[in-house]
Amino acid sequence: MTKPISDKAEVALEYPDKLYVGTFERSSRFEAHIDSTGIALVLEHPGAEDVRKSIHMHINFGLFADILHELASTVGRIAKDDVLHHDQLAEAAAELHKALVGKPAHKSP
Repeated sequence: MTKPISDKAEVALEYPDKLYVGTFERSSRFEAHIDSTGIALVLEHPGAEDVRKSIHMHINFGLFADILHELASTVGRIAKDDVLHHDQLAEAAAELHKALVGKPAHKSP
């Protein structure tokens, strides 16, 4: 199931002789999920053949963990007065943490 993109993503894929750049905005959709080896991300802009585009990425857990560590070390680059984006990221990180840790088992008396 895909969801609408609430903000914006820019993607650049560079080869020695070619450069592909794409922007995915609110008219686009995304899908993200975890499988047995890592995370999968799809960004998709629907439409006619001449404007339709998509990217599909799979990142293994180790690399994804490295990315999260790197993001944490650079979070200070978010402007202090950018409360909206700070709160969005904090809420999403807390939700991921809660899902990873899981709720403690309920003990019956």
